[in-house]
Amino acid sequence: MAYDCLKLDNQLCFPLYAASHKLTKAYKPYLDPLGLTYTQYITMMVLWEEHSVSVKDLGERLFLDSGTLTPLLKRLEAKGLVSRERLKSDERVVMITLTKDGEALEESACDIPAAIGQCVPLSAEEATELYNLLYKILRKED
Repeated sequence: MAYDCLKLDNQLCFPLYAASHKLTKAYKPYLDPLGLTYTQYITMMVLWEEHSVSVKDLGERLFLDSGTLTPLLKRLEAKGLVSRERLKSDERVVMITLTKDGEALEESACDIPAAIGQCVPLSAEEATELYNLLYKILRKED
């Protein structure tokens, strides 16, 4: 006997998951030429905005834990896009800073948001409403 509460069509999480997967997949043809994964791309977006940020602040901004961030940042460093350095005043704090190559990559990524916007069948008003609702979920304290 199937319980209604366990039907896939009754789950809020499933369309969120599936839409996220579909949208993230749409980025691939734009990110492959840059040599970035989606998670690396959103990390670079924060760095293009901030130029330098602590691993802790980066994790909070991206809703990622250090177990996900550390290998990702090591790969970006190996590609020469970022540098990692411990603060001399507090060695527990690791700062991530864009390199010249990381800064230069920003121009190559400029057209991606508009291209992805074409993949989303929402009006500007609907997109804004969805954005606000999703951040309402993300910001809810557990």
